[in-house]
Amino acid sequence: MACSESSDVTTADPASTSTDPLPPRASDRWVILAGAVLVQLALGAVYAWSTFSKALQAPESALRLSTVEATIPFETAIGMIFVGTFLGGRIQDRRGPRTVAVVGMVMYAAGIVLSSFAQAPGQLWLLILGYGVLGGIGLGLAYIVPIALLQKWFPDKAGLITGIAVGGFGFGAVITSPVAQTLIEADKTHPAAAFLPLGLAYLVAGVAGATVFRNPPAGWSPAGVVASGRTATTAVEGRDFTVREALGTRQWYLLTVILTVCVTAGISLVSVAAASATAVAGYSAAGAAGLVGVMGLFNGAGRIGWAALSDRIGKMPSFVGILALEGIALILLPRIGTSPVSFAVLAAIIYTCYGGAFGALPSTAGQFFGVKHAGSIYGLMLVAWSIGGVSGPLIASALIGSSKNYVLAYTVIGAIALIGAAIPVLTSPPPRPRDDTSPAATPATTA
Repeated sequence: MACSESSDVTTADPASTSTDPLPPRASDRWVILAGAVLVQLALGAVYAWSTFSKALQAPESALRLSTVEATIPFETAIGMIFVGTFLGGRIQDRRGPRTVAVVGMVMYAAGIVLSSFAQAPGQLWLLILGYGVLGGIGLGLAYIVPIALLQKWFPDKAGLITGIAVGGFGFGAVITSPVAQTLIEADKTHPAAAFLPLGLAYLVAGVAGATVFRNPPAGWSPAGVVASGRTATTAVEGRDFTVREALGTRQWYLLTVILTVCVTAGISLVSVAAASATAVAGYSAAGAAGLVGVMGLFNGAGRIGWAALSDRIGKMPSFVGILALEGIALILLPRIGTSPVSFAVLAAIIYTCYGGAFGALPSTAGQFFGVKHAGSIYGLMLVAWSIGGVSGPLIASALIGSSKNYVLAYTVIGAIALIGAAIPVLTSPPPRPRDDTSPAATPATTA
């Protein structure tokens, strides 16, 4: 007879038992998954920035930002994410996930609230400090926690489950974009004022989700899944990599480059989606904001779909498909995306592939390097998010320029994605290090 999930417990995880002495129950991992989705929904609101960007550039706005100025807070936020994921990954591996996630959500929400005070000419610095620096670091701190945590709770379906969690991140803009547009319409002179109620909502939702986080005991596995230092998605000989060992492999750098190219290509559209929809396909301001919200559905669905598909067809074939589709759709966007429908279809492909990279890569890193130090290893890998998040919008805005040359911009960026599709072909899992005395290599008892 099948035993319950809570019976598959051996040695304790210090980070977990020091603050969570109760043994895990069968339902715990699903509660944690729900909390993770809630956290990611709040964090994913960052992808609704193009709605604010357009409003901040409008003639009615007191700030009257230029196109380049309006991208700086978003670029700063994405650039600061790596600082948060680097710190969050290392701290949660030592202290447990709950504290890191709660602190991250408080910092993220505080940054958004601070941004609401940017209401007069010359106050761009408040958006950069609040939305960019504080919001970005807080986002990174909270984002990395559920990704590493869920791979430990769901070793039997790591790709799908982490895809669902980060899918919440993609869906965040679905909720935020239309709400933000409604708030902006109420006071077009001060569009940043909309950040105050939004920031408070993120605080409540994010902290509520983060409070359920806890690590499973070391060696834990769900019923029916053997945990002998390996998982269903990482059934290989040897122990998990340490951070230093992972950084000593070429595979860590190849995966980081793959994510960098995926992010650079996808976020080049994400950062100016509303303006692109208006300029290329003739969307109204309200229609463009609605499209940004709908695209969040594809961002989220891509994270779940590509993550699940990567478990079936393999990680590297999935990344070849992601980059190739992303590149082709970008090149076609300004050429055949001149009607609202064709623009939406091509944008949906790009958003799906962009989200898919974030959905498939966490379990890929877990498969390559193990989950024991997943927070630190994948947290460092998210430097790609910062590099791509800064370079993508910069390349797009520079090439689009005052002449609105969307053909040149999206052709160049699409070509980068197509060239990048060759990188996964060169990438395969590294051999695991062997250390028979390591706790990670000690077989765990299963029922």
